Amino acid sequence: MRLWRPRHGIHSLRGKLTLANVGLLALGIVVATAVSLMGMRHYLLDQVDAELVKTRSSLGSSRLTLRQIDSLAALSIVRDRLLSPTDGSPEPDMIFALADRSGEAVSMGGFAPTRGQRDLAAAVDDPGGLAAGAEPRDVSVRGTPYRATGVRLADGSYVLLATSTDGLHKGIEKALRLDLAFGTLLLALLAALTMVSVSRRMRPLEAMVETSTAIAEGDLTRRVPSSHHPTQEVEQLRLALNSMLQQVESAYRTRERSAAQLRRFVGDASHELRTPLSAIRGYLQLYERGMLVNPEERERAWTRVNAEADRMGRLVDELLTLARLDQRPELRFRSVDLSALVRDAAEDLRAQQPDRPVSVDAEGTILVRADESGLRQVLGNLVGNVRTHTPAGVPVRLGLERADGAVRLCVADEGPGLAEDDAARVFDRFFRAGGGAGSGLGMSIVQGVVAAHGGEVAVRTAPGEGLTVTVTLPARPHDPCPA
Repeated sequence: MRLWRPRHGIHSLRGKLTLANVGLLALGIVVATAVSLMGMRHYLLDQVDAELVKTRSSLGSSRLTLRQIDSLAALSIVRDRLLSPTDGSPEPDMIFALADRSGEAVSMGGFAPTRGQRDLAAAVDDPGGLAAGAEPRDVSVRGTPYRATGVRLADGSYVLLATSTDGLHKGIEKALRLDLAFGTLLLALLAALTMVSVSRRMRPLEAMVETSTAIAEGDLTRRVPSSHHPTQEVEQLRLALNSMLQQVESAYRTRERSAAQLRRFVGDASHELRTPLSAIRGYLQLYERGMLVNPEERERAWTRVNAEADRMGRLVDELLTLARLDQRPELRFRSVDLSALVRDAAEDLRAQQPDRPVSVDAEGTILVRADESGLRQVLGNLVGNVRTHTPAGVPVRLGLERADGAVRLCVADEGPGLAEDDAARVFDRFFRAGGGAGSGLGMSIVQGVVAAHGGEVAVRTAPGEGLTVTVTLPARPHDPCPA
């Protein structure tokens, strides 16, 4: 499997965040530019309209006629300042024209109307409506935009006034180009900063992906490293992911150990069952071939077959007991006099080995809530270990006490003891120190039964110092615990 490599395309989270930021800023720039330009245009047009309205009001309040305006001496000054220059020159900023009732441009002061005046009169198709309107309106004179208004004179003719707005529109256009250039530069800068910032913030997530990929390929020890400047949410995610990875590794290691223990258990059980089966098969083959001719040989063979069958039966029973303990058995809890069980176990040991010194410290009555058959099996296995693995003359002490809300059962001998490595494996199934007798399941059953009662088993031993097994049981058991 190939290691994951980050892709920084447009469909990545980095690309989408960058596009979102750039898109929002672009929308903001467009809205801000549109509002500012519309406000500027409205303000400048208001100034132009105010000047036109002021001039119109002055002319309208004078109540002059066309003949009076034509005869005024001051009209030459008005012509010098307001009339259009000769044809072929650029359009003036302001046009002053006289029009008759039909809207045709007429001469003024003995001068024929200029082309600009004629074009203005032609552009205003309804001088009466223009004069009656409260606001100036837009007209086009030879392609140049103007704001125009009109005044109706006393004799019914009209004075047309127009101011060019070409400079205003060009100024707005320049401002628009400047805003667009500045906005484009700002968008590019924002995109670069967003990419850098998002890349920095995305590094912990990329590390998480790389760690997950490495773990998927088998490296269970990988963890997500901490970043130099983590955010709170990313750091919480990192800690949660590392905790989960620790649990996954622990579960995997536990499963591997369980599988190895199961394989070893099956192998040990097969080995333990193979020995009695081989012995039984051998004696049956001898009998089948007629090689057991003497009654003494047949009797000895029969005895050996029964002994091996009993051994195999005990082994199967012990395996069945362990299997039931692994399945969380429903124990029958009732009040049990543990002192009586200890004394009975001591009497059984004295009967089986009369020469062994046995001391019992379990006077009186000590009641516990427990499964009686399970406790008898615990005592039987502990005493059986002493009987099997120590010489017949080694003293044994069985003690029982109640302390700190618990009951402690102690079985101690003064035998050869166990080495440290053997003591660490004493509860392993099919483990026998030094290849001794027995199936190696006795201490495993003891641990399973005691754990099912919610108790604990501890071993204290050393080479040449004997073996002490301490069983601690709660006086009032809680819910049964798994073996």
